[in-house]
Amino acid sequence: MKLESKSLTYHQLTESDWPFFKLLHETPEVIQYVCDPQSEEEIRARFESRLHPWELTSSHWLTLVIREKESALPVGLTGMLAEWSPYKQAELGFLLSPNFQRKGYGFESTQCMIELCFNQFNFHKIKATVTEGNLPSANLLRKCAFVHEGTLIDNFILGGNWKNDQVFGLLNSDVRT
Repeated sequence: MKLESKSLTYHQLTESDWPFFKLLHETPEVIQYVCDPQSEEEIRARFESRLHPWELTSSHWLTLVIREKESALPVGLTGMLAEWSPYKQAELGFLLSPNFQRKGYGFESTQCMIELCFNQFNFHKIKATVTEGNLPSANLLRKCAFVHEGTLIDNFILGGNWKNDQVFGLLNSDVRT
């Protein structure tokens, strides 16, 4: 699967993307709201679980590497976890390298994923979960027309402390992509 948007290209994760995947997962500012620091073995297991062929009924993440068109440098990762049957929903996720944040790439890549989910795959709804305090991600989702649907109290442990998760949603019927 290869996609492109105005400034970015996207390709499904391959074995050659391991160094970039590892770097993102070892960068504290990238993972601070995602997970506690992990060992290389744990990161590798996460990576390998995303290498399998993907289809709508898969139970693993579709992970796409985002690259800047002009330089071909990797910008980040985006993807979805499909919950196709029976609800036609997908959970959206993304990680951007600090070097490429605040350039509009998060918005552009999220818009591309919305178009993919709704126009190509015909999902009914896209969801996203954001750890409370992650204002850049919450604001990005709002800018992309996601609605805050609620807060899950003490839903996640990060750094040994319970954290709340904010749940956002976007319906296919509410978007004109």
